[in-house]
Amino acid sequence: MCLIIAKNMADILGKALVDYHHGNYSEDIKTYSSLDEEDVIPLPYLFRDFDEMPKLEQKALELAHGKVLDIGCGAGNHTLYLQAKGHEVIGLDNSNGAISVCRERGIKSTVNTSILSYGKGRFDTLLLLMNGIGLAGSLTNLGAFLRHLASLLLPNGQILLDSSDIIYMFDQDEDGGYWIPDNGRYYGEVTFTMEYKGEKSEPFDWLYVDFNTLQNACLDNELDCELVFSGEHFDYLAKVTKR
Repeated sequence: MCLIIAKNMADILGKALVDYHHGNYSEDIKTYSSLDEEDVIPLPYLFRDFDEMPKLEQKALELAHGKVLDIGCGAGNHTLYLQAKGHEVIGLDNSNGAISVCRERGIKSTVNTSILSYGKGRFDTLLLLMNGIGLAGSLTNLGAFLRHLASLLLPNGQILLDSSDIIYMFDQDEDGGYWIPDNGRYYGEVTFTMEYKGEKSEPFDWLYVDFNTLQNACLDNELDCELVFSGEHFDYLAKVTKR
């Protein structure tokens, strides 16, 4: 499961987070994708503490150091954990409701904007968890997205991000190959729509990128990419640094 944060669904995410935080939980966020998949994002999961997080997220938080920017912070779980550990950390999210909840939960520093519109600070660690690299939207945009992230790094800074290789979602033949639609798109490019309490977002693009493709994109943009942790279901944590 991933947390999907995009400009055209920020109000839906924010409304759901505010409802849950204020004790008005009655349903979860529904998602619909171009892969003909219907799923839900359980709101309680968006308020989990460290012990409830997947090992991949725990590993990323353990590796975070120095001044941290938590990109797509949502309800602020990762930001709160790092803040409690004494880090100087800023939670960034494009959702007004998410940032409101973060402030109510006690996060000291927040920014309410999209990451591509942000360029005021420099950081030792950039966090993009819960498939945060998906904000790039498409493989074509990935290089420019990575360059923007790199511009926010202090010397010896790091980008910690996770994603998933969704090749497992496609049919496999007897020889082990996968049947991927020949539509000219990278198979990890997915279009989503979200729904909460009868309100739907406009469709928006999201990117799941396999590690080899991410590594090649980093090399093309003079960045190093290291596989830090492999999850249990085609997911992984990567560390990206400047050469």
